Amino acid sequence: MSTITLQLVTIIAERVLKDQLIDEVRTLGATGYTLTDVEGEGSRGVRASEWEKRNVKLEVIVSDDVAEAITEHVSARYFEHYAVILYSHPIEVVRGSKYR
Repeated sequence: MSTITLQLVTIIAERVLKDQLIDEVRTLGATGYTLTDVEGEGSRGVRASEWEKRNVKLEVIVSDDVAEAITEHVSARYFEHYAVILYSHPIEVVRGSKYR
């Protein structure tokens, strides 16, 4: 079976950012996303999501260029003032044309 290498970008953020992040990753080139409610503990203090009890995990499969654009945008816009983490790694995808 043929695969192509793309990037899986994962953003874990306060729930208050959910709609903004979805709009922004789509504007930056993601053709779709997966959204999950998540819980955990990190290094940041009290934040808005503690009132709502959960954070969100947004995952997108994108090209290297789009992954870089998303990473730069999210880090510049959110890291200083919100509890947000972002990581990406290469993945082998079947039917890779779906993501372009």
